[in-house]
Amino acid sequence: MTKFEALGLNKALLNAVTDMGFESPSEVQEKAIPILLDSESDLVALAQTGTGKTAAFGFPLIQKLDHNSRTTQGLILSPTRELCLQITSEMQAYSKYANGLSTVAIYGGASITEQARQIKRGAQIVVATPGRMKDMIGRGLVDISKIDYCVLDEADEMLNMGFYEDIKEILSNTPQDKSTWLFSATMPKEVATIAKKFMHNPIEITVGAKNAGTNNVQHEYYVVSGRDRYPALKRLADANPDIFSVVFCRTKRDTQRVAEKLIEDGYNAGALHGDLSQNQRDLVMNAFRKKQIQMLVATDVAARGIDVDDVTHVINYQLPDEIETYTHRSGRTGRAGKSGISMVIITKSELRKIRSIEKIIQQSFISKSIPTGIEICEIQLYHLASKIKDTKINKDVENYLPAINEVLEGIDRDELIKKIVSVEFTRFSNYYNKTKDLNSSSDHSSSASSASSNGSVRYFINVGEKDGYDWMSLKDFLRDTLGLGKEDIYKVDTKDSFSFFNTDEVHTESILSFFTDFKLEGRFINVEISKNPGGDGGGGRGRKGKSKRRGKERDKGNRGKRRDRGASKGGSNFSGKRRSKKNRSDFF
Repeated sequence: MTKFEALGLNKALLNAVTDMGFESPSEVQEKAIPILLDSESDLVALAQTGTGKTAAFGFPLIQKLDHNSRTTQGLILSPTRELCLQITSEMQAYSKYANGLSTVAIYGGASITEQARQIKRGAQIVVATPGRMKDMIGRGLVDISKIDYCVLDEADEMLNMGFYEDIKEILSNTPQDKSTWLFSATMPKEVATIAKKFMHNPIEITVGAKNAGTNNVQHEYYVVSGRDRYPALKRLADANPDIFSVVFCRTKRDTQRVAEKLIEDGYNAGALHGDLSQNQRDLVMNAFRKKQIQMLVATDVAARGIDVDDVTHVINYQLPDEIETYTHRSGRTGRAGKSGISMVIITKSELRKIRSIEKIIQQSFISKSIPTGIEICEIQLYHLASKIKDTKINKDVENYLPAINEVLEGIDRDELIKKIVSVEFTRFSNYYNKTKDLNSSSDHSSSASSASSNGSVRYFINVGEKDGYDWMSLKDFLRDTLGLGKEDIYKVDTKDSFSFFNTDEVHTESILSFFTDFKLEGRFINVEISKNPGGDGGGGRGRKGKSKRRGKERDKGNRGKRRDRGASKGGSNFSGKRRSKKNRSDFF
């Protein structure tokens, strides 16, 4: 018996589970599915985004509906068009073998007549945004008076977006004896009010602590002066060549300006905010999902409903006003069992906000320094070397080799390698050669860098994310392999095919000696001292002296592509250009 069979799912759903490659249910699925299948109780489920909530309510809903009846029996409310479409797509995949079951999406920005026609043809499940559903009820285009189940997905998001009155009106058109399932990442008072008013003695399940952040996310903060926010963002991007991120700004104006500046500087970026048309939003999101955009700059409202599993970083260009909003932001990474990093760029005056967030998410932040120019150059050099090594040879190149060999005649192997890597290295070196230190001096932001002056040594190791390691699992591997203590390995920073880590100087000789002839699965593991011993990359020692979390191995495979030199300005145009050579003065 499989783990999904043990939950009580029928054969049709189990076949769909097999097709989708699900192996084990997530925690919220393990807790919610048996309850929803075995009873007609109301349910409040508190779980972060990316934990498998759609399947947690989708599987029981599909199994409990009468597939022979064409009446609408289940209503799923979601905050945004994007999430509405995604839930619909997933429900259709789950019900692949459930003959006769139809799921229809109802949302603004599309033909209301066509949506009404789809419902009239027979839709047992309707997935809707509150605004469009209220409109269709008012026009008599949909009948939810006989539904058996109502799901409120991302309830806190819907209420944050001002849908409280819409939800009240929608629920007033539903039967009193229906089952209501409420799923939310946090439990603010507004959500509690909805639960009290429209639910009857709901069963409550919690994955993690209420309002707490996911343990798969490392939280970092960087202290800079206000005018250095954009240069700091640039350096964080350059220090993570395979970055696939969402960058959060507080206003639509800042969102557009930051995106345009990133595009101007050659980054593959796009903007997502309320001033874009629906068509522009769709273009941006499609490009982001395809990783044609690797730095999506967004407002909180526009980013609601973004559900992309492979986001490596969330960057808080500015902190939100509400702490709960930070929880939602950081939940965009570290999804589907993978790890992620949430970065916060702050000024000294905002340090108190970090303490407040720590209390809510019940996790410590790691104080980090903005990477130096030499560290970025080093990372980019190793990245280029790895990319060259892993590149598959295009057979068509053979036709041009005689002419190329003639051009390169007289250049020996070592000189040729130096010339190839110098193309990229020189570009970064010229830019960062005379740039200033962006880190604002403070007791908190200097904690990591102070280690280097106390005999800290930084190492390069030739394993990374494509070998199945994130910073947590690599730290555990090194600690266990070398027989060192929990806090002896720190500042672990994983890239695609290589990584960095730090130890105190006392361990250097034994580490280098151990890895002189060390093999892992038949492959030599190379460890050497980095040319930038004070480098401040990656996780390890937190603000309070340690990290509370231990990690597990990341799903194998490359989580990102190299940043293309193309971009979308405002999300509507994806033709790009090389990094600008004009004056790159500080922004903001």
